[in-house]
Amino acid sequence: MTRVKRSVHARKKRRKVLAQASGYWGLKSKVYKRAKEQVQHSLQYAYRDRRVRKRDFRRLWIVRINAAARMHDLSYSQMMHGLKRAEVAVNRKVLAECAVHEPKTFAALAERAKAALAQ
Repeated sequence: MTRVKRSVHARKKRRKVLAQASGYWGLKSKVYKRAKEQVQHSLQYAYRDRRVRKRDFRRLWIVRINAAARMHDLSYSQMMHGLKRAEVAVNRKVLAECAVHEPKTFAALAERAKAALAQ
């Protein structure tokens, strides 16, 4: 069997990990063993938090919609139920943007929701 020399590939692998770890604090950016551990953890956190970010944004949108709805004498659940009964198909992201940047539009939607709840 022929002899395999690994020095080029081993160095390339280590260089890649250390490049990924650049900017980390202390030995985590300089020592291969520590850098490899931290890069693995960082990739796990990134994978997990891509899903957590979606939850966080939904929570933020709900808080904003609730705050704006209460200014029009509605709770969040009443607002969403009223919009569903009025057959207004607007998602939470757009509703939250309206609540922050276009209060007149949100007020019109709140009135539609109130009217649908009254029926």
